[in-house]
Amino acid sequence: EEVPDAVIPAASKKITSISSPLRAIVRLRRRYRGLKKSRLHLELPREKPAEFVHTRLLQRQLSLNRTSLYSPSMSFFNQSGFESSQYFTFDTSVEHYSVKKCRRKKSRRKSRMVLYPDKTKKYLPAEEKSKAKRCLLLLIAIIFFQILNAIENLDDNLQKYDLDGLEKTMHREVFGQKVAVESIVELLKDYLATHIHNKPLVISLNGPTGVGKSHVGWVLAKHFRSVMDNDFVLQYFVMHHCPSGVAPLTCEIDLAKKISDMVTRAEIEEKTPLFILDEVELMSPILLDTLSRFFEPNQTNEFLNAIYILISNLGGAEITKFVIQNASTELLHQQRGAEELLSIIQPVLVSVHPLWKAADIIPFVLLEKSHVINCFLEQMRREGLYPDQKHIENLANQLSYYTAGDKQYSSMGCKQVVAKVNLL
Repeated sequence: EEVPDAVIPAASKKITSISSPLRAIVRLRRRYRGLKKSRLHLELPREKPAEFVHTRLLQRQLSLNRTSLYSPSMSFFNQSGFESSQYFTFDTSVEHYSVKKCRRKKSRRKSRMVLYPDKTKKYLPAEEKSKAKRCLLLLIAIIFFQILNAIENLDDNLQKYDLDGLEKTMHREVFGQKVAVESIVELLKDYLATHIHNKPLVISLNGPTGVGKSHVGWVLAKHFRSVMDNDFVLQYFVMHHCPSGVAPLTCEIDLAKKISDMVTRAEIEEKTPLFILDEVELMSPILLDTLSRFFEPNQTNEFLNAIYILISNLGGAEITKFVIQNASTELLHQQRGAEELLSIIQPVLVSVHPLWKAADIIPFVLLEKSHVINCFLEQMRREGLYPDQKHIENLANQLSYYTAGDKQYSSMGCKQVVAKVNLL
């Protein structure tokens, strides 16, 4: 059909009235997008794409909130297919606030992270060195060298007396008294390690007759005379130096003078004198009182640097009884047995005189028959005789013994060995 000419102008007018606002809206929308891109390009040139998208979403939300405040006609255009469109405005304070807030959050997030490049070395922060720590290390080094120097001095002092050689000699020449020999050497090593002491060393050798006490004193005197001068070793025999006809006061003055002169000379030459006092059980109470004064700790330094060896048969009966009762057990070779024997002997010695309270008591036990045979071999060697084993056993059988279980202990030790060998 043919449309009348009057209808066409009306329809075109209606379309024209609708399309004009649409074209205006499209032009505004394109211009707004161009301005927004240029502004974001100038303000955020270094931000990453994720940040850029986040900023655009914030701006879009703000623009939508503003358009909702306008007239219904504007909201109609916003809802009918133009939801993504935004309207240009010259009020950029809100947008700037959102961008700055986003930057502030991002900077805070970055400050908590420490990133290292993949191809660079990682260095820990340098620690400040304390001067007090250096002083402490220096002090420790000084103390270490002082201790090392003291140990070397102790070794030098012990080497001067050659106590290792003394120990070997005593083990070779003293039979059946291994525990006693080890105790004597240990006490000497502890005392002679230094020249400064708070009391003199007093060793008391106690036991029955013939067990090797006097022989140990003779070995000690011989050794110390070889490492020191003869002037610093004194062997005092009561029956020889103070016979029965001499007044005890005279013996006291003579003994005190000998001890005083020797310790004075030894102090000048920085040596330790040795006093070997045999047959102490025959000393008078006056001589024992004189000795006890030299054993006291409250003296001058020269009297503190001295060694006293007391040899006596006191406590021999208690030692003999203890050995026979415990012959079938291994108590004699244990530390508990030595402590038990010492607890028996010490009250007996202290009851004779209090000077034994300051002494280290070393008991000498009974000798077995095998030890007596070794005494015969050693004595025949010294006399230059041929040691016939069968002949020696016959000589050993002539001595008297205590029989305890399967063991035989000599009642006189090696006391009669010298007389028997001299008859050959």
